[in-house]
Amino acid sequence: MNWFIFWIVVYFALLVILTLKHVKIVDIEKYLVNNRNTRTLPLVFTTLATFVGGGTSIGLMAMGYESGFAAVGIGVAYVIGFFICSGFASQIHETGVKFNIYSFPQFLNRSFTQKEEIGFSRLFSSTVSGINIFIYFFLLSAQFVGMASLLKFAFEINYQNAAIISAVLVIAYTAFAGMSGVILTDMVQFIVILIMIILIFIPGIYKDTEGLTLLRELPDEMLNGTFYGIVFLIALPLFIAPTVLVRMDIWQRLLAAKSGKIARRVSIISGISMLPFYILFPLVGMVIRLVFKDATIEPKDVTYMFLDKHSSNFILGFAVIGLLSALMSSGDSFLNLISISAVKDFLGWRTNPKEISKNKMQLQIRLVSFVFGFIALFMALVFPKIVDLMVVGLATIVIFVPITLLVLIKKNDIYRYRKAGVLSILSGFIVNLGFFIFGLIEPEKFELKASFIPAFIVSALILGIALIIKKRKNNFT
Repeated sequence: MNWFIFWIVVYFALLVILTLKHVKIVDIEKYLVNNRNTRTLPLVFTTLATFVGGGTSIGLMAMGYESGFAAVGIGVAYVIGFFICSGFASQIHETGVKFNIYSFPQFLNRSFTQKEEIGFSRLFSSTVSGINIFIYFFLLSAQFVGMASLLKFAFEINYQNAAIISAVLVIAYTAFAGMSGVILTDMVQFIVILIMIILIFIPGIYKDTEGLTLLRELPDEMLNGTFYGIVFLIALPLFIAPTVLVRMDIWQRLLAAKSGKIARRVSIISGISMLPFYILFPLVGMVIRLVFKDATIEPKDVTYMFLDKHSSNFILGFAVIGLLSALMSSGDSFLNLISISAVKDFLGWRTNPKEISKNKMQLQIRLVSFVFGFIALFMALVFPKIVDLMVVGLATIVIFVPITLLVLIKKNDIYRYRKAGVLSILSGFIVNLGFFIFGLIEPEKFELKASFIPAFIVSALILGIALIIKKRKNNFT
């Protein structure tokens, strides 16, 4: 019997039953933020499913194969970041309830724009939303690459067809279910990930490394985390940690919480809970490096090779479909985010956004999901490097940290810093894109995964200089 077929039928049957029974999209509030009525456990599960499931888990295994414990640095940075986020979680939730905010870009747009300045409002909203959408295309494409690599082996089809199938599945489910569906399926998929870790990953790692003792055979730079250079390692807690505060997926979950207290609790629990996963998944890649010493292996294929080595056909089928479900979990979350942002946050371009009915807005979000999903599929086909897609997507978000901290800390009279804010974002984005392209063309001269470092520095400097100039002008006046 083909166990892949068996498990995929079981999974989709379960998905359809849960969706039809629990996901009833009767209004836009439920579609976008689950009626702002989500409790702690579902939010923790959906947060962890996004941060440790899907493309992240496969990406970390690929990164472990490529660089060793450098991948663990990302996990440490995220733990720090979630504790930073917990300090603002209640404020974020309460602001969302008060001003009917659905997303992170909408929060910035409300702070830095006014209806009287239509031209600047359009410039700012398009800048914030456009860059966020650009960033999440990388993350969404990483999910498609991961799904395609698993389908390629499981069903013996070529990568292109596997990527197309992956994209169609994610697009169709996201367009139908919205945020309430994302939270529901994330709970199921996170449980599947836990089962796989207990049954396959931990025993397999222990066996192949003889109780971790064989790890010492790996190069020193893989064990001490300096494979990408010491600058990259140091930069992770300094620059990546604050990105938790500006991630659209985190904001959507905080805005979906039942209360500010729950939002804060979710941040703390999620941060503590994810670190073991960020240690375990890189170890999988390091095991494959030890076992297949002389083989030329594509990093994105590491996960399936490990599963195939340590699973019977029955368990292998369960594991592959489980990972596919986790990838779908992250994929529908990211696609849902950028679709909402494109429709909801670009309303600043309209002179009277109230004219748009909720039903029409929901239809627009679904249509945009189809368009954006196929754009991300194109990226996955032309640039199938899951580690680069994952790291660049996660790191580029750092350019929003300076202006977000300004709004959250200062709170009042933010509008007068609007020009400084847009300059900070644009300059950071241009620098990041420039260094990424440079690293792509000249990998011997610059590591493209480190493009976020100069981007953050420039973004913070531009904002700082603009604030100093503004303050001096006010003092002079």
